Amino acid sequence: MSARLASGIWVSAYLRRLQIDGIPAYVITRGDDTAGAVLVKLALMDGTARAYQRGFDLSSGARVWQVLVEGPEASVDEAISRQRSFDPDLWVIEVEDARGRILLEEME
Repeated sequence: MSARLASGIWVSAYLRRLQIDGIPAYVITRGDDTAGAVLVKLALMDGTARAYQRGFDLSSGARVWQVLVEGPEASVDEAISRQRSFDPDLWVIEVEDARGRILLEEME
């Protein structure tokens, strides 16, 4: 088992990586600095959005980013609110990019 980076440090690095490419991103909800889960919302600037969460690839056991929910932005926001209601340590990051760039694959 490998050591995991503290959530607050990972979020800071992720926001900086997005900033380098000129992709707007914001912390919507600040979670636990050490072990809070991170949810990334991608607003596509056309009224739709996707929310991503970390999960496991069952075939390889690797940690991967998976789509939690997608569709109209209001529906995605409702799903995120439900997640926050049972996980007070959850970080929520919003990325705004019409091209759909989230750069999560670079953050493994």
